Amino acid sequence: MKVGEFDFNLRELAGSMGDFGTLMPLAIGYITVCKMNPAGLLVMMGLANIVTGLVYRLPMPIEPMKVLAIVAIAQAWTPEKVYTSAFVMGIVWLFLGATGAMTHVTRWTPKTVVRGIQLSLGALLAIEGVKMVSAWWVLGIASVVIVLLLRENRYAPAAIVLMALGIAIMAFKGQLAGLTGVRFNLPPLTSFDLREIWPVLRDGGLAQIPLTATNAIIATSALISQYWPHRRVTERQLSFNTGVMNLVLPFFGGMPMCHGAGGLAGQYYFGARTGGTNIIEGLIEVLLGVFLAGSIAALFAVFPMAIVGGMMFLVGVEIVKLARDLRWGLQLVPVAGTLAGSLAFNMAAGFLVGLALHYLLVRGSEEVPHAH
Repeated sequence: MKVGEFDFNLRELAGSMGDFGTLMPLAIGYITVCKMNPAGLLVMMGLANIVTGLVYRLPMPIEPMKVLAIVAIAQAWTPEKVYTSAFVMGIVWLFLGATGAMTHVTRWTPKTVVRGIQLSLGALLAIEGVKMVSAWWVLGIASVVIVLLLRENRYAPAAIVLMALGIAIMAFKGQLAGLTGVRFNLPPLTSFDLREIWPVLRDGGLAQIPLTATNAIIATSALISQYWPHRRVTERQLSFNTGVMNLVLPFFGGMPMCHGAGGLAGQYYFGARTGGTNIIEGLIEVLLGVFLAGSIAALFAVFPMAIVGGMMFLVGVEIVKLARDLRWGLQLVPVAGTLAGSLAFNMAAGFLVGLALHYLLVRGSEEVPHAH
């Protein structure tokens, strides 16, 4: 069925599952370690997906902010501290979007550094995918083969087949027997402690900002321009959207969220082409949160990660291919620097290394593009 600029079909459903690899592990950690309310976390993410799909009419992934998620889980933050971190990020990105600051950052970010960030993201996803596959090599390799055979299939898209395979394996192992069943849950009204603002920034927020700027803002905008050349979603729009989202959702149990080039690449790779993908994913998350909140962490925890790893590996390879427009020469130095810095430290460090190399060695030999 097609409604306006939205498709609702098996291909879009498969695309909606393309970024589950980044969602599932962090959602499990937030729920089991930080004791966040599963209904609030899932329903708020689902509503954010639905609204974003309606606004942009394109696949636009909604993902956990990874640095904050990793720090929060590692330090076992309280739910209130997680909600505070989301609110702080909302203020930061609303300010950067409203003032147009990200527009200036983008103007001085050369194409080579953007491609370096994309290469880094692809490499990191592929590496993480291999780690997941190593838990069950046979299943991981089988998942890769299924994707290669069925990715373009209209009637049995690869992502849907793999999700069904994972559930079948869970059932065969008897891992579905302990589920609590269907129970009605609504997101809670939540609050946070403003005294946690500085601890949040100190422990993870300041490190999250440059990662969001590179991966969730600059690289996502660039990827949209590559996938849909007739459409333009600016860095300022993405900044503003991230800010509004994080100012609203923590009042109802939501976690810090952003967009992400990796999630977009995953959705597109598995079939997402319209805003219908976001609406489908959002509805799935809302239904899971409202009716299966008590079981969702257990479900995610026992899902075969080798399947997710195979999907992530292929998405990583696909992102690396996006840099095929680069030419041999001096411009590869910032690309290599960005990649090396990202793999050795993080993408924020890689971004700074790439910028430094560009302006020290390359500037003058190419024009700094204003649109990627």
